[in-house]
This record gives sequence, C-alpha cells and structure tokens, in this order.
Amino acid sequence: MNSTFTALDFVVLIAYLVGTTLLGVWLGRGQKDAKDYFVASHKIPWWAILFSVVATETSALTLISIPGLAYLGNLTFLQVATGYLLGRTVIAFTLLPRYYQGELVTAYALLERRFGIGTRRFASLAFMVTRAFGDSVRLFATAIPVALILGGAGAGRSGTVIAVVLLGALSLAYTYFGGMKAVVWTDIIQTAVYLIAAVAALILIGQAAPNGWGGILSDAGAAGKLQVFDFSLAFDKPHTIFAGLLGGAFLSMASHGADQLIVQRLLAAPSLRDAQRALIGSGIAVVFQFALFLVLGIGLYSFYQGHTFGRPDEIFPRFIIESMPAGLTGLVVAAILAASTASGALNSLAAATIHDLYLPLTGRAANEAGVLRLSRLFTVVWAGILTGGALLYRAQGTPVVVVALSIASFTYGGLLGGFFLGMLWRRAIQRDAILGMATAIFIMTFVVFSKQLTPVLPAFHDTLTSLSRIAWPWYVLIGTSITMIVGILSSFTHPAPTGPSRWK
Repeated sequence: MNSTFTALDFVVLIAYLVGTTLLGVWLGRGQKDAKDYFVASHKIPWWAILFSVVATETSALTLISIPGLAYLGNLTFLQVATGYLLGRTVIAFTLLPRYYQGELVTAYALLERRFGIGTRRFASLAFMVTRAFGDSVRLFATAIPVALILGGAGAGRSGTVIAVVLLGALSLAYTYFGGMKAVVWTDIIQTAVYLIAAVAALILIGQAAPNGWGGILSDAGAAGKLQVFDFSLAFDKPHTIFAGLLGGAFLSMASHGADQLIVQRLLAAPSLRDAQRALIGSGIAVVFQFALFLVLGIGLYSFYQGHTFGRPDEIFPRFIIESMPAGLTGLVVAAILAASTASGALNSLAAATIHDLYLPLTGRAANEAGVLRLSRLFTVVWAGILTGGALLYRAQGTPVVVVALSIASFTYGGLLGGFFLGMLWRRAIQRDAILGMATAIFIMTFVVFSKQLTPVLPAFHDTLTSLSRIAWPWYVLIGTSITMIVGILSSFTHPAPTGPSRWK
C-alpha cells in the first residue's frame, strides 16, 4: 500500500484531466446556437442521459459523503433512496410530458405558459440562488481529497483554497467549449471511474480484513450497522421509513421535476419516451449505487476500527490517498477533480440566465448571432460565483451531502409547489403562484437555517430550536404544502379565471 501520491498517480491524473478537457472541446465543434449549447439539439440517447443523471447524484459529493454516513451510522439512508425512485416515477408521468409539449430549454418556461413571465423569472431566480449555494458546497467537498494531496493528512486552509480554484477552472474548461454534450459524455466517463473506485476499495478492504468481507459483515451486523429500516415516527430523525419514502419522494420530485440541473438533461433526449426511460432508470440505478457506497462505509469502519475523524467527509478520501495502489489513486482523484456537478451546474445556470432572463427581456431569439457567445460568457461568470462561494464555505461536523441537500430543500418546496399548483388548481393565477412560492421560501428560511438564526433572533429562541429539530427529508414536503395552501387560499381573493386553462 502506498502512503503518498506517486509519480504514476500524477501521470494518470494529468492524462485524465487533459483528455476530458480535449474531449469537451472536440464535442463542442460545430455548435451553431444556444440550443446546441444547452440541450444538444435533443440528440443525446436516453441511456447516456440516464448515466448523466446518475453521475450528478453519485459524483464527488456522494462518493465522499455517503460512505461517511454509514461509517457514523448504518444503512437506513437506503429508505431515502427508495423514496427517490418513487418521486421520479411520479414526475415521469406528470411534469415530464408537459415539458415535451413545446421547444423548451428551461423548466421554468413551463410556468410562464401556465401563469406568466413573472412566475418564470421568480422561479428561475430562486433556482439560481439555490444552485449557486448548493454547488459551492459541492465544489468544496470535491476539493477535500485534492487538499489532502497538496498538504498530506494535515492539509490546511491554503491547500483547500488552491484545490477549489483548480476545480473551478477545470470544470469551466470543458463546459465552456462543449456545453451540455460535453457535460453528459464526461459524466458517463466519471460514472465508470467512480464504480471502479468503489469496487476496488471493497476488494482492498476485504483483503485487509482477517476474515474478509464475511467477517466484516458479521461484525457490522452485531454492531447494528446493517439496519435498513427504521419505523420511528419522530420528525427529528432523517432516515426513517416515513421520512425516506415521503420526504425522499418529494425531494426527488423537486430535484428531477423543478430543478433546471436535471430537467435540462432530460430535455436533451430525442423524445418523451426516451426521457421517461432515462428518469425512471436513473432512480433504479441510484438505489443500487447508494447501497454500494453505504456498504463501502461499513467496510471503512472495519478498516479504521471506528477511528474518529475530524470531518466525516475525509474518511474515504483518506483511504484513496493512503491505501489504494499507485495509478488507481490517480485515476480516482482525477475523476473527483473533474466532478460532474460543477460542470452541469455551470451549464444549467447559464441556460436559465439566458432563456429565463436575458432573451425575454431583450426580445432576442436563441438562434441569433451572438447569443451562443453570450451563453459562454455567462458560463464564465457563474464559474466565478461558484468558486467564490466554495472559498467562503467553512467545514462543519455535518456531512457535506446533508448540508447540500438541506440547502437545496430551502427553495425546492416552493418551486415544486408552484408546478403542482399549476397542474392541480385551475383557479390559481400568477399572483397566487408567486405569493405561494415566496411564502414557502420565506418560512423555509427559518426552518432550514434555524440553528444559524437562533443567536441572531434570541426572542424566537424556543421556536427556532423546535424548527431545528425537523429532519431535512421533510423540508420539501413542508415547503410544497405551504405553497399549495397559500396559493389556493389566495385564489379565492379574485374571480375565477375564464376560458380554458393554458396548461393542460
């Protein structure tokens, strides 16, 4: 076993990074307009989109944090993953068909069709803020193993800063030239590498254990780490069967039905049927991959004999750097360096900026000269914002995956509620939708950030303390319910709209 990042690892690392960057540039050849850049002219096969969606959820963030969850606990996170599959199935037959009733590039164009341009802008801005915060945290998580390489086991703040800047630049490189096509195909490469890393780690851990994986699982079972189901009714426990199935389903409905990051990938499919196959198939794949990474966490617990680490997110990166053979370490770290989440976020943020804000305000068409160049410019701007946000982030004891999901849940409920209001309540008009979404986001601010707000608002200490006990899987369900209730009540303050609904 090696304890340093060897010369062979550096060769593999550089070769991988140069190769993916050149691939992105090559894939971007012949792009004519913003449609090519953002949805690849709807020509990406469904199976490629499936792996791209999976890579977005099982990229560096998942690879680093999910093993940490099992290391500290057990396998109950699988209940949430099962909810993810349920939520995707609902979206595949509700929102997805509506996205394919026109030449849409962003999810929020659908809200304009139902309510008006104001709702589209409001939802898109909410997405931008959430995605910028969430992916800044993801970028920070991805930098952890890089910082370990730069500074060893005692890597400090300076190593993290260098790693964050390097990651931001690399993510920008192939996204700037290749657009969505480059994002999807590099996602597939990264998925393959992540799987190789996980399987290789499982083999190495089994070889290191005196009785192999049989002994590891036997000891884990005795310690209660193989528990999958938790039937507790407590709202402060995140990994229960109820929080997992209900909360996980609503979280997945929001992330895969109301978040431009995923919807944009689905819109790149040739047809609705292809998009549905990719979406539901990704849910099945994610359940198996979460199981793989959780079992890996149990193996790491045995390997390190339950040693307490400063941050749960450094457990697997440390194993990669210290215990994987030369060459394989470089390949795994290279995949983490080129993490798909940052590149996909840059493209989706630029798409929302162009199609939801710039083009409607200027009256220009997406195929006009200069719009493609402007799309790439906004990609650069968002790269700077995400990198800056990652540099400002400070590590916490909470696994980064939980922090990122909590941030996403801050606006997810409002966004999903806006779509549901449009589908289920014909009486609602634009002001009802915006009021419902704004109220939900406002209230969820106090729910999601209750711990941080408690010192600032001492008069509300008891209320904020109670809110802080609500587990994160419930956030989207609560936000969606608030949006629907407020929107429905608001709709009775005006006459019912006449004529057929604009969104059938």
